[in-house]
Amino acid sequence: MRALLAGIADDLQAYAQLQELLHEQFRASLRHKASELQAAAEGIGTLVDAMQQRRSDRVALVQRLVGETGNMAQAFALLKNAAREKMEADWASLETAVLECKRLSKRNGDLLAEQYTIMQRVLHGEEQIYAPA
Repeated sequence: MRALLAGIADDLQAYAQLQELLHEQFRASLRHKASELQAAAEGIGTLVDAMQQRRSDRVALVQRLVGETGNMAQAFALLKNAAREKMEADWASLETAVLECKRLSKRNGDLLAEQYTIMQRVLHGEEQIYAPA
């Protein structure tokens, strides 16, 4: 159970770092700074790999604690009131952080895709200058 709690705490810190890296990626995209984009992408990749490993570990821990089909709610139920409330609050914070990172990632992806589309138009011209009547 301690490993489960520690993993959630580590992920809370990691998601805060991921949010900052996603902001850095966005700023670098706006300024067209390739080296900063590369550094942000590497940092994001490293951080996401570590979080993915912790998620896999968390799934395995929950399965050991409450069975193959176990879930976090069942693992929380094993704790006493104060510890359960803390873990549930941390889990809710983690879910909020995940949603925010997904939003930031989509924003960044949309910006990069739009920049790519504009660059393609600049380099290769419009496919059709006039829309068919």
